[in-house]
Amino acid sequence: MKIAFVTDSGIGKTAQQMAADNIISLPLQISVDGRNLQDMEEIDKDQLIALLHQQKDLATSLPSLGRIQECFEKLKAEGTELIFAVPICSGLSGTISAMQSMAQQLDLPIITIDTCVTAVVQEYLIRTAKQMAENGASVEQIQAACDQVIASTNTLILPSDMQHLKRGGRLTPLAATLAGLLKIKPILQINRATHGRIDVKEKVRTYTRALERAVQIMKEDPIDEHYSITVAHVDAPQTAQQLAAIIHRTFPNAQVQVIKLVNVVAVHTGLNTQAIQYFRKLDSAA
Repeated sequence: MKIAFVTDSGIGKTAQQMAADNIISLPLQISVDGRNLQDMEEIDKDQLIALLHQQKDLATSLPSLGRIQECFEKLKAEGTELIFAVPICSGLSGTISAMQSMAQQLDLPIITIDTCVTAVVQEYLIRTAKQMAENGASVEQIQAACDQVIASTNTLILPSDMQHLKRGGRLTPLAATLAGLLKIKPILQINRATHGRIDVKEKVRTYTRALERAVQIMKEDPIDEHYSITVAHVDAPQTAQQLAAIIHRTFPNAQVQVIKLVNVVAVHTGLNTQAIQYFRKLDSAA
């Protein structure tokens, strides 16, 4: 069976980077000053950070329907028998629904995996799915493996700027004002339990306390050498490195990396945000 593996720029990589491994990545969109920019094509992470510093009004949206249609029509013409898609989760975007609708219109079979998040785990799953298929795994086995990873995944988000969240509509003006006056910092969470939507896990009084509490929350999960842990930041590399060092000391056998937060999340969380995403890697992709 000829399978095409499709994802989107929620992984934080360019289409060219993924194409090197025969994975298709469609760009999500970031709107600024009335223009829709193609994520990781027309705007990279550094350019987004510059716009955040300028306090531009930014928004995100799914890949253009025209891009999805063009991609799927090309795949069908090439004899693709199944699209295996791992897009940004349905709780954050309508991408999954759009892909399913387009595939149905073209009478092209599609399987979509809802990661209940985005970013690193999304890339891990699309790459793992492709590797498993190449190693002879069935579609059912691949889906089960993806489900296993998703069940172990958690993402904690620690925004620094409450006013940015207010501007983005993530908090009411009154809540943001009171939080600022009282120095309340939320610890946000997104995972399967939140149905892929960003929800408040806890509220603490200072940002430093939020960082400490996030590590304590991680201790509630059975993190060991099989886990991948990513600290992602929005123009706050020093804090990210300090947080990663604390995490590494707490979980010395786990793999820890530091990256810049993906654009489509950074738009909504703002500058100086720290995010921690962790999941249990599969023992084998075979």
